[in-house]
Amino acid sequence: MTLPLEIATREVKRLLDAGEKLFLIDVREPYEYATAKIEGSELVPMRSVPASLQALEAQADEGLLVVYCHHGIRSLQVANWLREQGVEGCQSMAGGIDAWSCDVDVGVPRY
Repeated sequence: MTLPLEIATREVKRLLDAGEKLFLIDVREPYEYATAKIEGSELVPMRSVPASLQALEAQADEGLLVVYCHHGIRSLQVANWLREQGVEGCQSMAGGIDAWSCDVDVGVPRY
């Protein structure tokens, strides 16, 4: 069964709370990450994703990759590209960190 390309913020939170093994991959730029981030996430700027493919594949073998950016556009492109490379266990977080700030954790700054 193929996972949907996008996952809702509240579903990500539910999986985290349930102790599911997942990796939050932030594909924004370092200055954006410095402004606002989700605790436990890993910064892999979009431009460096191809160079990080092996590491991301290894993580996807252990758990779900949840890719996110500011509003969900870049992460959707990255998730799509990863699937094209054969990484099936990845999803883009719909609405990005902005939606996370609104729906899940108001303590994460909006910008």
